[in-house]
Amino acid sequence: MIKSSPGLPLVLVVEDDKGIQELLRFTLGRGGYQPLCADSAEHAETLLRDTLPDIVLIDWMLPGRSGLALTGRLRNEARTRGLPIILLTARGEEADRVAGLEGGADDYIVKPFSPKELLARVQAVLRRCAPEYVKGTLSAGPVELDTVSHEAHIEGRRITLTPTEFRLLRFLMANPGRVYTRQQLLDNVWGDHVYIEDRTVDIHIRRLRVALGPSAEQLVETVRGAGYKLSGRPASTGSKLTAS
Repeated sequence: MIKSSPGLPLVLVVEDDKGIQELLRFTLGRGGYQPLCADSAEHAETLLRDTLPDIVLIDWMLPGRSGLALTGRLRNEARTRGLPIILLTARGEEADRVAGLEGGADDYIVKPFSPKELLARVQAVLRRCAPEYVKGTLSAGPVELDTVSHEAHIEGRRITLTPTEFRLLRFLMANPGRVYTRQQLLDNVWGDHVYIEDRTVDIHIRRLRVALGPSAEQLVETVRGAGYKLSGRPASTGSKLTAS
């Protein structure tokens, strides 16, 4: 199983050109992401059996099965249906862009592209599809989370969270008001190939509430018979995200 670094979004890069692959690896690493590379659709599917990345960059013109075909397959499987996908290609005609987007891609980047554009596109897609991985400040009620420095503050006072508590709170704060079952939280916070009991979530929720203290513990609300959500009731302005 492939382990991602705590707090770093995992990016699967599917690119057969070694030079471009290394450029993507370097750019993503410098941008605060953890790249994982494959050089074919078949290689990518092998990696996906062991881990579920946070976003996938796929070259259209792969050897054997095309990147567009791989995109369609990922969209047709329940486990990978919600993966954010960006197609990379030298084909820049309007018809090609439309085909890529209609084929299931969330965005389309035409080669050659600058590192700055790549990181901006990745950030934009994550903002739409996986807001918990956007870099910036999340706030709800008295709580503020800096996703870059990995610091948490309540009413300006810094609090200490374990890496798991931070990821759990970040996920809930990025998706305010939505109820998540224990299994959904395990999949999104711990990873879908982590084999632990779903009651583990209850333990971490209790620890998170203790860490938040009396002024903010009610933000994490239990929805009886369903799961947990970030409640907007203690907040004066709701939950907001400011991306850097």
